[in-house]
Amino acid sequence: MSTTTTSPTAEPTTVIGKSADYLDQRTKIGVLTKQLVRKVFPDHWSFMLGEIALFSFVVLLISGVFLAMFFDPSMALTTHHGAPATMDGQLMSVAFSSTLDMSFEVRGGLLMRQIHHWSALIFVAGIVVHMMRVFFTGAFRKPRELNWLVGTLLMILSLAAGFSGYSLPDDVLSGNGLRITDGVIKSIPIIGSYLSYFVFGGEFPGEHIIPRLFTVHILLVPALILALIGVHLFLMVLNKHTQYPGGGRTDRNVVGYPAVPAFATKMGGNFFIIFGVLALMGGTMAINNVWNYGPYDPSPVSAGAQPDWYMLFLEGSLRLMPGQAEIVTWGDYTLSLNILVPAVIIPGLLFTFLFVYPFVEAKVTGDHREHHVLDRPRNVPARTGLGVAFLTAFVILALAGSNDLIATHFALSINTITWVFRILFFVGPVFAYWITKRICLGLQRKDRELVLHGHETGRIVRFANGEYIEVHRPLDEQERWLRVNYEARQPLAIEPATDSRGVKRKGYKKDKRWQKLSRFFYEDRVEPVTPAELAAAHAHGEHDELEPAHDTPELVSGSGTVEREH
Repeated sequence: MSTTTTSPTAEPTTVIGKSADYLDQRTKIGVLTKQLVRKVFPDHWSFMLGEIALFSFVVLLISGVFLAMFFDPSMALTTHHGAPATMDGQLMSVAFSSTLDMSFEVRGGLLMRQIHHWSALIFVAGIVVHMMRVFFTGAFRKPRELNWLVGTLLMILSLAAGFSGYSLPDDVLSGNGLRITDGVIKSIPIIGSYLSYFVFGGEFPGEHIIPRLFTVHILLVPALILALIGVHLFLMVLNKHTQYPGGGRTDRNVVGYPAVPAFATKMGGNFFIIFGVLALMGGTMAINNVWNYGPYDPSPVSAGAQPDWYMLFLEGSLRLMPGQAEIVTWGDYTLSLNILVPAVIIPGLLFTFLFVYPFVEAKVTGDHREHHVLDRPRNVPARTGLGVAFLTAFVILALAGSNDLIATHFALSINTITWVFRILFFVGPVFAYWITKRICLGLQRKDRELVLHGHETGRIVRFANGEYIEVHRPLDEQERWLRVNYEARQPLAIEPATDSRGVKRKGYKKDKRWQKLSRFFYEDRVEPVTPAELAAAHAHGEHDELEPAHDTPELVSGSGTVEREH
């Protein structure tokens, strides 16, 4: 008879070890931590764009907590006493006065204000550029459609956060922005005036908008952003990270580095770099000097009154719309198209495009597989062209939002500039789509040529029969794989309009519309090189015996005489 004895498990001796063991025994967090630590992340510089947005938001939270301790969101009137001298003795709101005190009386207050503002600009820019990377590489495809929707909501919330914070100082510039907002809200048919009364707590400007914006800015929007960031990161870990095409990378694996220590170290270094750059910008680059504008007064509006860059497209849209487009619809109701179209419909179309595009592309391809390897933008010409077209429209509207500055700086007619931008808004995106698609197709044809014939070496060889050829250097396996491993999708094939008995098929018209849209996407395409084409291209008889040279270009005769080119 034998007995089995179990040796006692070694107990942790350090404080950290004991704390970790205590937590693990009660939450089993050790299993989750082990899986997260061993999670593999691919390595590419473009993946840092999302981190720029994330870490800028962290800096926003840190600087925002500091600013919230000194800002008084009140619209009550007071007489300001103190710096700067130009504002001393002026009647203004408590909100504007506390902004001045924060900037000139609180130690480090102006630095924190400027860091906060620059962080907001970089935060929105990081989200936009990150979404551009996701769009052009097809990272929104199954199973990441939900994460794309979360990212789009994050972008909208970032605009709301920026606008609500930008309006808090209650200066002339931000007050004009709120006045425009009031007009946009009132342009909404039927409910516009009631909605404006609800938002402002009465007739504009009322006495409640700044306290309400303060609550939205420091509580509601940040909470939603934090929640969506958590969902975004959870879905990224759950679905695993996308990776760029390359050797050994498939939809069934991830090639990269473990989260700890490699990836975590890079993220930590990236955070401190971003924090340092934002602190440097806040300390050396002045921004939003509200004392130059003065407290809000509805009467002064001057040239050069532009919002932050992410709202310039809305400003430009309003400036380009002709003011005569105002139509009385029925009874006492007026439909103000000069505001409704540029400020509501055009942004609505933009965000609708972002929300529905992943599902439209999945429909026109008929592809329901999971995709974890990214597309090269050149291999999806229609998608790349659409992305560039929308970016072109955004840039044109943003430039139109500064048409007065362009006119004053370059001594041009503002009417001419406005008409040029009106024409460009319709012509520019179409031309951008066409030229981008042509470039993508040209790059695909260049890839085919490289795969079939290799790189030019500049070495000219003459055979005994008098034939001259240029020796090409064949692509290595990695280069060839990158250029042939893609799918040139074809337009959807649908069933005939009638069945075998000649009866009209239900749903044929709907299928026909989807087929037309599919042809728009995939009718122009370049097929990748097949193994048979590659074998035929490399069957050159005696040419195959030549080895490519990497030295100075030369002319080689069939008899062996070498004549170097100078």
